[in-house]
Amino acid sequence: MLEKIVSFILQTTSQLGYPGIILLMALESSFFPFPSEVIIPPAAYLAAKGEFNIWLVIASGILGSLLGAWFNYFLAMRLGRPALQLLILRYGKFFFLPPDILARMEKFFAEHGHISTFVGRLIPGVRQYISLPAGLGRMNLPLFSFYTGLGAGIWVCILAAAGYLVGANEALLKEWLHRSSALLLLFSLMLVTLYIFFKRRYRRSS
Repeated sequence: MLEKIVSFILQTTSQLGYPGIILLMALESSFFPFPSEVIIPPAAYLAAKGEFNIWLVIASGILGSLLGAWFNYFLAMRLGRPALQLLILRYGKFFFLPPDILARMEKFFAEHGHISTFVGRLIPGVRQYISLPAGLGRMNLPLFSFYTGLGAGIWVCILAAAGYLVGANEALLKEWLHRSSALLLLFSLMLVTLYIFFKRRYRRSS
């Protein structure tokens, strides 16, 4: 099954070029269940063969990730917020949700949105959906875009390096990505721990 998907991605990216990478990564970065692990490595493999430029592959991957993230952000901010507010007012008490939960979310993303967005983009299963609470919390859009691009850039670079260096070796590619995901989770945990430590230290000193 995976071989068929990778073959399809290779054909699509080869035919559509960089716009195809942008489109597929935008779908992956929204809520479409389409893993980036089968988008960027095949494109990077084509770059290693001379069909693409590896830096344009990376740039296209980051741009696509941003487009998908913006879609989720504005969808949650424009459409999800009124409906969610209505549901909370009517049924929130049954789930122990206070009426001001969205205001609290806004406050949280105003204070911690940068670290939440950045770390969220590094965690599998979270990176596609971290834009939704950011939109609901009305996180500052330039900051959201910066930290989304930063987090997505790290992940895209890892995927591109895997595809460029490992190529079509599926077993080695899986091992590379598995280790990279584990290292990113460890890095995220360390980053959050340091953030909490220095945040508390700053509050105590002030």
